[in-house]
Amino acid sequence: MAGSSLLALLDDIATILDDVSLMTKTATKKTAGVLGDDLALNAQQVTGVKPARELPVVWAVAKGSMLNKVILVPAALAISFFVPWLVIPLLMLGGAFLCFEGFEKLAHKFLHRQEAEAHKKELHEALKNPGVDMKELERDKIKGAIRTDFILSAEIIAITLGTVTGESIGMQFLVLAVVAIMITVVVYGLVAGIVKLDDGGLYLSQQDNEAVQKVGRGILWLAPYMMKTLSIVGTIAMFLVGGGILTHGLPPVYDAIHHVAQGLGGVPEVILPTLADGVFGVIAGAVLVGVITPLQKLWAARSA
Repeated sequence: MAGSSLLALLDDIATILDDVSLMTKTATKKTAGVLGDDLALNAQQVTGVKPARELPVVWAVAKGSMLNKVILVPAALAISFFVPWLVIPLLMLGGAFLCFEGFEKLAHKFLHRQEAEAHKKELHEALKNPGVDMKELERDKIKGAIRTDFILSAEIIAITLGTVTGESIGMQFLVLAVVAIMITVVVYGLVAGIVKLDDGGLYLSQQDNEAVQKVGRGILWLAPYMMKTLSIVGTIAMFLVGGGILTHGLPPVYDAIHHVAQGLGGVPEVILPTLADGVFGVIAGAVLVGVITPLQKLWAARSA
């Protein structure tokens, strides 16, 4: 009797873990855009510090990120329990934010390229100055990275919550906790690897074995392009994910896209909704940037 009860308990636990695994997989797919952007932004945030301090800075930001999740997960559960109707508006707000941020990045890259290059040059010159307080610079970078992480983590938690709103509060907590821990470990583990990639390449290029040297030189060649690729992929994914959230929250738009896709059939039926989500995300981002940017400038002028 005790044996059968134990087996039943183990079976229940296995079922719960399987459900958590399935919902976690679904949630991480939907948060792919934010994860890509989170990874690229955090890798960029910790550049510019001394090589010996890169990993301590990444570790400090990772701890701050985990504290963000400790705040955000209970807040998300409280919203789900007390005001569940607020989940969809928050998701829509988050999707709009992704589209806005994605288009703002594009606008900044193509319309303010000289300003960005001047800022980068100014930073490099400051780092060469022995009078610069490196500890203060590190603190500023860590604080900035943790603030950025809070916004992106809030978006990830909101999207995850949207995938488990129909589940029990206990299941919601398990999925949110697993996603929160997993994304923190994965993102900052990859960030640590990326910022030390050039050091690893340099080490390998100095070895005696010619094949190992070639691998090291290849890594040194690849490292600068990896950051650019991450940034591009992250931006594209932001439009796809943000646009997808918005179209799902607007039934007429969602139904129109899928009606057209079903009429085409085959491969276009699968691809068209994703492309349409991305195009809708770009349009939404352009509209939001066009509306919000002048308001930001007006606010800054009044505050000055």
